[in-house]
Amino acid sequence: MKVLIFYASYGGGHLNAAKSIENCIKNNYKNIDVEMIDCMKYVNKTIEKITTAAYRKMAKKMPWAWGRIYSDAQKGPLAHITSRSNKIMAIKLLQLLRQKNPDLIISTHPFGSQMCSYLKRKNKITAKIATILTDFAPHDQWLVGHEFTDYFFVAHDKMKDYLISKNVNKNHIYVTGIPISDRFKKQYNKDEILKEFNLSKEKFTVLFFGGGEFGLGKTRTSQIFEDFVRETKISNIQIIAISGKNPKMKASFEEIVTNNKAKGNVLILEFTNKVPELMNISNIVVTKPGGLTTSESLASHLPMVVINPIPGQEEENAEFLESKGIAVWIKKNDNSEKIIESLLSNKEQLQKMKENTKILAKPNSTDDICNILLSH
Repeated sequence: MKVLIFYASYGGGHLNAAKSIENCIKNNYKNIDVEMIDCMKYVNKTIEKITTAAYRKMAKKMPWAWGRIYSDAQKGPLAHITSRSNKIMAIKLLQLLRQKNPDLIISTHPFGSQMCSYLKRKNKITAKIATILTDFAPHDQWLVGHEFTDYFFVAHDKMKDYLISKNVNKNHIYVTGIPISDRFKKQYNKDEILKEFNLSKEKFTVLFFGGGEFGLGKTRTSQIFEDFVRETKISNIQIIAISGKNPKMKASFEEIVTNNKAKGNVLILEFTNKVPELMNISNIVVTKPGGLTTSESLASHLPMVVINPIPGQEEENAEFLESKGIAVWIKKNDNSEKIIESLLSNKEQLQKMKENTKILAKPNSTDDICNILLSH
């Protein structure tokens, strides 16, 4: 059996979800030939380069503009332009599909699903199509051509209800959660991890994601980070701050730590491949509410403090998480110092938030998706 996994390079979540599925298939399904392809890059390298660069720039410099595009893409001319451009691009994709001849196409980005469903509608391909929605709020772009899509995998029941309201066949919708690495299912020795990173066993641990791909909202992020750093002087807390591939954010973090004389209470990491381990030893996570990070936090049963969501899908994710009592969303004009102080001193609220994560957590999402698609 031949399986193609299509993703696109708009944010890391689509790629990481695709990687998790690929790893699961390679490790557990021996007679399956699986291959991952960036469908946008294949279809048109120039378009892909311009659009991914534009997305990054817009998300970083003009998030409000991305929010406008995101909401407009649900309806009106932009939705139709996307559909028309997909038809043109689908013709190019057909060359690849004829060459690879897959039995199953799994897509973690709406472009892949749209192009393949168009080709299926035109009787150009016969492969089964599976779409994995990588956010906690649905967007209609995922549903273009849904009549020709065989599987939809969503994060929670509310999304399933939404898809049904859009006339998607309920028998094609599976509430599995977003695919995450199987490392989030492992049992870790907390004492060993704390020792490895020279952290205290006695302290409340805050995991702070400040960099990310776009380095969003540097000033606001730094301000919120400083509020947490000041708390280390008052409360028994320690902070693991991940600045990512963002030297300016790292420099800002270091300056704040030095100014507040908090070196002993803050660990700054540029990049780490030990997120599952660090989540395992943490008590709370501060992050943008991307679909993947949210899924990983839920699987690790971590209450969330949400900062700097990109307008559009991430704001919808933030609203959803807050409504479920899992996250506290610090908005633009909120008094972050008061919110943080109140939250860290309210052990009951933190415990309740932790309990609430267990309702939505789907640590077996990747296995479940592969099982549904391949075990028959």
